[in-house]
Amino acid sequence: MTITFDDFLAVDIRVGRITRAEPFPEARKPAYKLWLDFGPEIGEKRSSAQITAHYRPEELIGRQVLAVVNFPPRQIGKVMSEVLVLGVPDQAGEVVLIGPGHEVPLGGRLF
Repeated sequence: MTITFDDFLAVDIRVGRITRAEPFPEARKPAYKLWLDFGPEIGEKRSSAQITAHYRPEELIGRQVLAVVNFPPRQIGKVMSEVLVLGVPDQAGEVVLIGPGHEVPLGGRLF
């Protein structure tokens, strides 16, 4: 399926910093509850992510990641997920987070 450049621009992908991460024992699959700071324009948002294979909560604090910030909020168990944190699967299908290779300003848009 081919998309247009305008289709791509409709997906708002921004860089945020994980400020808090906690286990999410109520989730159907192992996951963490995340709080992310996207800077003054967007502010703090919450998410849930199935990233327990490669990350511990304390290691996530301060990490910059990319997330889709313009999806409607979605209830996941007891968590209202406001953004979709992005990752790619490793060889075993476990999520590896996507983020910038260098420190960048929070809220920066992927282009």
